[in-house]
Amino acid sequence: MSEATARTELDRALALDIVRVTEATAVAAARWRGRGDEAAADEAAAAAMYREIARLPIEGVVVVGEGDEDESPILYNGETIGAGSSEGVTLDLAVDPVEGATLCAKALPNALSVLAVAERGSFLKVPVIYMEKIAIGPGYPDNLVDLDATPAENLEALAKAKGCQVSELTVCILDRPRHGKLIEEVRAAGAALRLISDGDIAGVVHVTEPRETGIDIYMGIGGAPEGVLAAATLACIGGQMQGRLVALNQEHRARARAAGIADLDRKYAITDMVSGDLSFAATGITDGSLLEGVRFTKDAVFTHSVVMRASTRTVRWIRTEHPDVGKFD
Repeated sequence: MSEATARTELDRALALDIVRVTEATAVAAARWRGRGDEAAADEAAAAAMYREIARLPIEGVVVVGEGDEDESPILYNGETIGAGSSEGVTLDLAVDPVEGATLCAKALPNALSVLAVAERGSFLKVPVIYMEKIAIGPGYPDNLVDLDATPAENLEALAKAKGCQVSELTVCILDRPRHGKLIEEVRAAGAALRLISDGDIAGVVHVTEPRETGIDIYMGIGGAPEGVLAAATLACIGGQMQGRLVALNQEHRARARAAGIADLDRKYAITDMVSGDLSFAATGITDGSLLEGVRFTKDAVFTHSVVMRASTRTVRWIRTEHPDVGKFD
């Protein structure tokens, strides 16, 4: 298989096809929006995403999915999906049918449907454990922030690069008890906080458009698979991110060993987590800072999505009116 063949196949899969997948997935989840049933929303979304990927003219392998095969009947890590490639090309898939299932169930902001597609071997295989993360958007000097620096040091470096005071920065952090010390240190440094209840990927995505979201930097511990998907977003637009796996117990350490990861202290840069050409698509399920949620009317369904491509650094914002409401049933 030539590199040109792989790129041609990737181009075909990464055009409007992947956003059609996230649109259908977001619509399926949105039908459960505000109904208080996270499991039902996630199940409906996963089924829709599986169905739509199965129609694509690709052979895709789920590298970042819903867990291991014994944890999820579909979209599990290692599953092969797609209608098949005429060129025999296999692609990596990173999926999250409902990023923020609790947000969807409670009709809170920033629930998303997310999909990334890349050349084979592009995504870091991580166990379903935690990852410490720090992320900023594009336009800054390389290695500006570092997981081993203190929050104050990172904020001072970012403020200097932006030409502002630390007090003008806003930090996004998941509102969890484990972040108590981090929150105190950020406040002591003088920055503002945007605490989010869920939506780890969305939290990182926010740093790509700080003028729209008001968020300059993301810090804290979230899911490791979500970390790889977030890295895919930043790889498409030139942002910066570091991640380090966090094993909270023996089960987590066993999962890391099973995934072939021996060094839990290793810092991963974006290029360690994602490489090669890739595209990322997300569709809003609920209204958020960057994307509007699904809108239902009698005769149409309206969706709002973003599609990013790493090789070209293009970002497309797509508003779609789907007149055939029945096709989503």
